[in-house]
Amino acid sequence: MNKRKIIMDCDPGHDDAIAIILAAARPELEILGITTVSGNAEIEKTTINALKICELVSLTDVMVSKGASEPLVRVRETAPGIHGDSGLDGPVLPEPSRSWSGEHGADTIVRLVRESKERVTILPTGPLTNVALALAKAPEIKESIEEIVLMGGGTFGNWTPTAEFNIWADPEAAKKVFDSGIPLAVMGLDITHQAMATREVIDQVNQIDNRVAKIVGELLEFFAQTNQEMFGMEGGPVHDVLTVAYCVAPELFKMKEVNIAVETKGEFTAGTTAVDLLGVTGREKNAKFGLKLDVEGFWKLMYEALEQY
Repeated sequence: MNKRKIIMDCDPGHDDAIAIILAAARPELEILGITTVSGNAEIEKTTINALKICELVSLTDVMVSKGASEPLVRVRETAPGIHGDSGLDGPVLPEPSRSWSGEHGADTIVRLVRESKERVTILPTGPLTNVALALAKAPEIKESIEEIVLMGGGTFGNWTPTAEFNIWADPEAAKKVFDSGIPLAVMGLDITHQAMATREVIDQVNQIDNRVAKIVGELLEFFAQTNQEMFGMEGGPVHDVLTVAYCVAPELFKMKEVNIAVETKGEFTAGTTAVDLLGVTGREKNAKFGLKLDVEGFWKLMYEALEQY
């Protein structure tokens, strides 16, 4: 099988962790490396969380590199109200037996793209700081990137009235990525809110009899509770997992080619993604934007992956 080469750039985070777990289970994917960024929690915490999940699913040969600890120009903020103080509250996972690499995450992205004999797909599921830094350091790698499949943005917000957290956390970095000319597939809130881990979903996961599924069940329990408390949701939307699912089963997704611009200057709208669904701006289309998810097919994919462990 000709495996799709991916780099996962993440800020684990419950949904980032589950995204890694899904990617590790799929034979269609080869994880070249994992880079971390400050977002859901501070950089040391997100990096330790990535290492913990790698050990859980035996990704012992995959390099984990600690990336940006701050946004490009703004003050760092995190999301303990959603993910807990550790960034991965809920299950108790042992401390990792290895540390992160000595290479900065942005440098790891550059090196892995350069070294790969095939074009690479990047899956950012946190603020886009590392990706923006990599493109600034080595703009020529654009030609070797097949696609950036990212979680972020949408036509509404979850951190401000108009901005989704990942884009809001570093809108300057997001603008550099959206304006890069690299093919983008964007999993915004419009589609990620369809991937809701309801009570029924969590019960289904809890029926799968292995340790990884047990941990995922505990992650989903915590994530559903905090989303219910903060947003009044019926469960926890597993936003970041959709980036991996799209690489494996794009037929589950209805996408639309649009122009997406990132707002960096608005007093009340910084981090907003202006998604031109109607084509009214006349700006060149720069992204495929997720509109509709085959929810049943998505969860079937997830259950099958967990059953493999």
